[in-house]
Amino acid sequence: MNILYIGDIVGKPGKLALETSLQKLRDKYDINLCIGNGENASGGFGITPEIADELFGLGIDVITSGNHIYDKKEIIPVLDRSSTILRPANYPAEAPGKGSCFVKANNGQMVGVLNLIGRVFMDTADCPFKKADTEVAKLKAKTPIIFVDMHAEVTSEKSAMGWYLDGRATAVIGSHTHVQTADERILPNGTAYLSDAGMTGPKNSVIGIKTENAISKFISKFPRRFETATGETQLRAAVVNLDPQTGKAKGIERIQLDV
Repeated sequence: MNILYIGDIVGKPGKLALETSLQKLRDKYDINLCIGNGENASGGFGITPEIADELFGLGIDVITSGNHIYDKKEIIPVLDRSSTILRPANYPAEAPGKGSCFVKANNGQMVGVLNLIGRVFMDTADCPFKKADTEVAKLKAKTPIIFVDMHAEVTSEKSAMGWYLDGRATAVIGSHTHVQTADERILPNGTAYLSDAGMTGPKNSVIGIKTENAISKFISKFPRRFETATGETQLRAAVVNLDPQTGKAKGIERIQLDV
């Protein structure tokens, strides 16, 4: 069984990259379920209900997110009724939305998807490790296949989560930095791990933003409006191959496409 994870989808260029390549990837790797981080899909900041529907229409089965999930206020009422648009599970219980879900893959297998957010250099949130304990136990009651999107700034926190959930989760894949790492591996107890899947969006950019915007901000320290870059696009992702009976990962492959 194969699960495809699409790294942070940024603006219209990200959607264009999916339009061009997602179905080809699903066919090439015989994908049973596709998860994508969509928190930057609306102009680089947040996601709207309309854009979420577009992503589902392009072949994304579950949309995960992170610290930008509430940037577009119109998504907030949708989060409570949607079972496949997730916000970080370790946000306070009062926060709109859900942090995990069950979804049926196209081979009939039930998959648990969990969205967590880190605390180092990020806004305040509950402990992701303690929340992982309760959420993974809940998901394990119905399926051995559990995919975790760990949305965090530092690789050490992501790596610690991978080791913490080794043998309990099928995969722990990082998001947020928009830069794909090259540390994919299967941990000793059968969990696939990658610190960051990277970004799907504008290739010639600073993590999706126009280069002149980012350079100006770094040089002057003067606040300015960031704009999504245009031009050539890229798709960054990872495919996890797993045993559906045990939920153990058998392989992980990084994907880098310029489209």
